[in-house]
Amino acid sequence: MTLEDLGYNERFEKFIIEHHLNHFGVGRVISEHRERYVVRTTGGEFQAEITGNMRFSAKSREDFPAVGDWVALKTYDYESAIIHHILPRFSIIKRQAVGQFGEVQIIATNIDYAFIVQAADRDFNLNRMERYLTICNSSNVKAIIVLTKTDVAHEVHLNEILNSINMRINNVPVFPISNATKQGYQEFNAIIEKGKTYCMLGSSGVGKSSLMNNLSGKTLMRTDIISESTNKGKHITTHRELIVLENGGILIDSPGMREVGITDTAKGLDTTFNKISSLSKNCKFKDCTHTMEIGCCVIEAVEKGGIDKVSYENYLKMEKEKKHFESTVAEKRKKEKQFGKLMKNYKKDMNKKID
Repeated sequence: MTLEDLGYNERFEKFIIEHHLNHFGVGRVISEHRERYVVRTTGGEFQAEITGNMRFSAKSREDFPAVGDWVALKTYDYESAIIHHILPRFSIIKRQAVGQFGEVQIIATNIDYAFIVQAADRDFNLNRMERYLTICNSSNVKAIIVLTKTDVAHEVHLNEILNSINMRINNVPVFPISNATKQGYQEFNAIIEKGKTYCMLGSSGVGKSSLMNNLSGKTLMRTDIISESTNKGKHITTHRELIVLENGGILIDSPGMREVGITDTAKGLDTTFNKISSLSKNCKFKDCTHTMEIGCCVIEAVEKGGIDKVSYENYLKMEKEKKHFESTVAEKRKKEKQFGKLMKNYKKDMNKKID
C-alpha cells in the first residue's frame, strides 16, 4: 500500500520538503486509544506515542494527533514509533467536548466528505441532521445524507421523510439505502472516489457499523442484534478507526454521538441556514437577533411561511449555543492570560530575590 492509497497528496509532500522533514517517516493515524495511536505507513502499522515536547507545548486537544492526521514519525523495532510533527490539516470535523465547557473534541481530520447517517425510523430527526450539516459546513467538508433502514420503513413514511429533507435542506445529495437488502448500494457505491476520505456521522444504532462492513466487504465492526422494542441495533463502536475500501475510498467510522454541540461555527450556520443568512442582510438593524426586532425580515418570512418555523427555532438554538461557546472560550483565554502574567511576575520577583 502506498501513501497515496491513504490519501497522501502534493500538499503534504510540499510541507515535508519546505520544513526539512525528509529524515522522518510519514504515516496516517488510523485509530486512537487514550493518547496512544496506530499509524499506518508504507512499512506497516505502528503503535505510536507523541514526544514529550509535543505534550508539554500543547495548548488544547487540537494540538494532539487525531484519526485522519498525517504525521512525521520515527519508527523503532517493528511495532513502535514516536510522532514528532502533525502535518497541517485541510479540514477538521469537531464538536463541543461533552461536559467540558469551552473545550473542543476532534471527530476526524483531513476529511473530504461526511456521510450524515440517519435511520428511516423513529430515530429520524431533521434538527439533528441540521446540526451535523452545520459542523460539516464550518469545516469545509462536503456533506452527503445517508438514510438507512429503508427496508423497515413504509413507502409512504419514507417519501414523507425525503420530502421533509428537501423542504429544509438544499444542495445536499440524499441516498436511501438498506443495509439488510443492499437496496440503493449500487448508486451509493458509485459516488465513493479513490483516495478521498469519508467520515460517518450519526447517532448510535443507525447502522454505521453495518454500512462500513457492507462497503468493505468484511466484518470490520461487530453489530449487535436488532431490538424488537426499539427496532435499533446496539452500536458497539467505541473509538474512531480509518480503513481503505476495496474501491480505493478511505472511510472513518466513529462512535455514536448523543450530543452534537456547536462550536465557533458562524460560517457553518450561515451556510446551513442560507435562507436566514440571506434575508438577515435586509433587516432594519445590523445586529438583529431575529427574535423580537421590528423590521426583521427573518421573522416576517417565518410568519408568512417562507422559512420553516421548526428550522428557524433550531437555528436560534444553535446560534445561542455558538455565542455561549465563544464567550466561554474568551473567558478561558482571559484567565489563562492573567495566570501567565501572574507567573511571569512571580518569576521576576524570585530572580530579584536571588540576585
